[in-house]
Order: sequence, then structure tokens, then C-alpha cells
Amino acid sequence: MKVIESHIVPEGIGEIRLQDYAPSIFISISSHQGMKKAIKKKAVLVDGVSASTGLWVKQGQRIELCDLELPPAKVYELQLEIVYEDEHIAVINKPAGISVSGNLFRTIQSALPFSLKQSQRIDALPVFRPVHRLDNPTCGLLLIAKTSQAIGALGAQFENRIISKRYTAVVIGSLPDKGKIDMPVDDKEAVSSFAVIRRNNSIRNQSLSMVHLFPETGRTHQLRIHMAGMGTPILGDKLYGSEGEILRKKGMFLCATGLQFTHPFTNEKMDLSIDPPYKFGRFMEMEEMRWEKYKDDMNLV
Repeated sequence: MKVIESHIVPEGIGEIRLQDYAPSIFISISSHQGMKKAIKKKAVLVDGVSASTGLWVKQGQRIELCDLELPPAKVYELQLEIVYEDEHIAVINKPAGISVSGNLFRTIQSALPFSLKQSQRIDALPVFRPVHRLDNPTCGLLLIAKTSQAIGALGAQFENRIISKRYTAVVIGSLPDKGKIDMPVDDKEAVSSFAVIRRNNSIRNQSLSMVHLFPETGRTHQLRIHMAGMGTPILGDKLYGSEGEILRKKGMFLCATGLQFTHPFTNEKMDLSIDPPYKFGRFMEMEEMRWEKYKDDMNLV
């Protein structure tokens, strides 16, 4: 049983039970249901002892999450694009339309053994572990831990907001050149910033903007909610966009294109980036061409 994440309870903690506190401190498991299962499987230790869900959390306690997972019985044979890999970590370009993990067979987690090399380090994990999440329809850079040291160190960087992520999106409508959004998500603090990198006319949507998005917090669906809240939903977003603006078979135009973090073993500053999918720029070009062709006929000048 390997410890993959560790947390020391800070001062000022109020009255709270372990099952309610633990989901907020671990990257690997953030849902209450998932944490309850982990505690019942004795995967959560408090001061070195298996804990119960009803345990009251106290200042100074060391709470540890252990890896009880076994390699998947069947590997999903999907060749993933590897952006970076060494003995400790890997970064892949996640394709859109596939969940990172879950009960389904067709997940990124099930495909990782097909594409990545097993670490030869003494603390190698039996299962490659994504250390953050991307929504099913979102593509782009996904950071993977291959050792216990890596998942613990990277988890701490996420907890302390040291890791920086950049997304690229096409949104419906027009935004200021730059801005910050401070809008709670699920009654929790959520802050994002944006920078417009391109604007186009569109007959269908009046205008489109390609933007860089920078989440300063990590709430579920944060960027999608923030963009929709600004009146500029992400193109193709079935959950938060306008029903009439969903493009058939084109997916959602959101991609994780930049990732900055400190290497968990070498302490090297890592700065990885990819280009957004070709369809992002191509769609905007086609919309601009249609605008130029039909604007006079439709009195859109």
C-alpha cells in the first residue's frame, strides 16, 4: 500500500468529520462518494492508522491517501499523443469525447498502459494516475503521475495553486481584450482571467472570439460556467451553451493548451504547450468567409 497524497491539518480548522474534509484536500479523489468508498476500503490513514468516515478532524493530524488500485484487467488500446514522458511523469494530449476516468472501459486511465512506459523507480505506481481532470468534451494537456513521489508533490502544487494552466477556446460573441471573472461556482470562490487573441464576424452568431483562458481556481466546469455567465458561451458547449448553437459532430471548442509546473523530482520548471485543434481556426475562417460573401445580401454591413 503506497501513500500517494499527504496533508497536514492546519490551524483554525472548525468542527468537521473526515468524510466531509478529505474531498477538499486530495486531488486524486474530490467527490464525497468517492472519498467514502476510499475510507471504507481503508485507503485513508490518519496519523498512520486506518480511519473511519465519522472521525473528527483535528489540527496537526497527518491525513494520507493510499493507492489500492490494481492495473486494469483489460487495457483500452488507444494510442495517445505523448507530449512529454520520463520515469516520474507524463503529459499527454487528451482527445475530446473520452472521460479521464470512471467506471467505463473506454477512458484515458484505461488507455494509459497502452501508450506509456512503466516507471522503473522503486516507488512506481501500479496504475498511472492523472493528477487533474479535463471534462469529457475538452481536449488538451493532461498531467500524469507515474510514481508516489510525483503524485504527492504535484498534488501539493495543485493544492497551493502553483500549477498554471492555459486553455484556448472559441466563444460566441465578443469580449474585451483582457479581463478577470470573479464568479462563484457551486457557492465556492472561482476566478478566471481571459485574453482575446482573435475576433471574427459570423452570420450565424454575429461574432466569434478566440480566447486564452486562465483558471486561477479549479472548480468543476469553471471556465464553461464563467464564459456562459459573461454571455459568451463556448462554441459547442451542450451543457451551458444555447441549444440552437450546438454544432453537429464538431464537439466543444475548448482545449487545454498550456501547462506550467515544477518537476516533482528534478525541480525543473516545466513549460509545455500545444496548438489548439485545427478546427478552431478553420471554423472561424469559414465563418468570416461566409460573412464577406453574404453580408450585402443580408444587409449586415
